[in-house]
Amino acid sequence: MTYLDDVELRQRIEKQLNKIEFANRFSKAIIGGHKQEFEVGEKEEQEIMAACNILIQNCVNLWNYLYLSQLIANTADPEEQKKMLKGIARGSSSNWRHINFQGEFDFFKYSDAANQNTFDMEKILALRLTG
Repeated sequence: MTYLDDVELRQRIEKQLNKIEFANRFSKAIIGGHKQEFEVGEKEEQEIMAACNILIQNCVNLWNYLYLSQLIANTADPEEQKKMLKGIARGSSSNWRHINFQGEFDFFKYSDAANQNTFDMEKILALRLTG
């Protein structure tokens, strides 16, 4: 079958293209807002910038997964948990609208306050996700 004849194939391809475009917007948001870019001349500086971008993306994704896992772990109703899992499976963990990428952050100043709202890792790890 060809691309034009197969509706399901076109839909799958479109879904993947949307994911790629979303990932590109995520990367641009981290670099410095929606329309700004850093200009670095040296190859080593470019590699460092790319690695930092990936590190920040991974941190955001990790926090999002932990947050969503905590929501599921705090939900007692198994049917509600299944609905949440289906929603997560259809979406992306690369959501950044709740993250402030602008300004300075003093992690030492707020470290005590931040540690008061930790994730319950025992509860999260106790989740048994079955298909």
